[in-house]
Amino acid sequence: MSVSNEMLIELYANMAKIRLFEEQVAELFAAEKVPGFVHLYIGEEAIATGVCARLEKKDFITSTHRGHGHLISKGGDIKLMMAELYGKRTGYCKGKGGSMHIADLDLGILGANGIVGGGPPQAAGAALAAQYQGTDAVCACFFGDGASNQGTTHEAMNLATCWKLPVIFVNENNMYGISSCTTNSMCVADVADRAAAYDMPGLVIDGNDVLAVHEAAQEAVKRARNGEGPTLIECKTYRIKGHFEGDPCEYRTDEELEEWKAKDPVVNFEKKLLDMEILDREKLDEIRKGIQTELAEAVAFAEESPFPDPEELVDDVYTL
Repeated sequence: MSVSNEMLIELYANMAKIRLFEEQVAELFAAEKVPGFVHLYIGEEAIATGVCARLEKKDFITSTHRGHGHLISKGGDIKLMMAELYGKRTGYCKGKGGSMHIADLDLGILGANGIVGGGPPQAAGAALAAQYQGTDAVCACFFGDGASNQGTTHEAMNLATCWKLPVIFVNENNMYGISSCTTNSMCVADVADRAAAYDMPGLVIDGNDVLAVHEAAQEAVKRARNGEGPTLIECKTYRIKGHFEGDPCEYRTDEELEEWKAKDPVVNFEKKLLDMEILDREKLDEIRKGIQTELAEAVAFAEESPFPDPEELVDDVYTL
């Protein structure tokens, strides 16, 4: 697959934006400025970046509790994201959703989801709507290894193949469902093996290689747009941080962590672009400084924004 230098730089910039956003959120959480829980995407940036680079604005995504990277990659506004994390009225969900429930329907972001396995049925529904309306829109469904064991996920995959729905099931296998390793929760080594039961293509790729993700997504999106049905892409990856910020991570070894840090998708892709002379240090610094400026503006926007008034408690609530 031929990828232009411009696209390579865009892929790097998006991964760097996710990384710097998440590092900023970690600092803000430690400073007790961000309430609730946050689940960081550090170490998995290549997956959202590679998949969403193949999507168009008209396409949809469903996300997870670890969704910041998905939202940024689909074009989410980090000012509105940051305000939502702060619980402010100017946030995506008016400060009522927090980190795990950000949505932007105008961008096809159907929502981050705090329910494990909550996204696949939404993805099947969005894909069915696109099929019914006669558009060629597709839906990328991000889900983790924990969600791969949920009935909702299997029902959605079954329905998607029966009706040839335009869904790309993207499994982010980071080896742990909270603190339980996949070796304790699955009897197969690869989630993608399960695709055979639904007669859909299933492939395993290096989820820390943004170009491998990009190539796999390109083919899956093409199949979906052509009415050939869904694909299951399993991306092997690792979350460098804990399940949630503050997780002591006593369930994994230091050796395992160091092994995966050596596979850092952002650092390694940066080295690749430098070696290929597509970027130099000056351009890298320029990209990062631009992101840092944008982040500073997002934090200032969030901190200066008001909290919702108590009178707004039941606004936008449809069932009491």
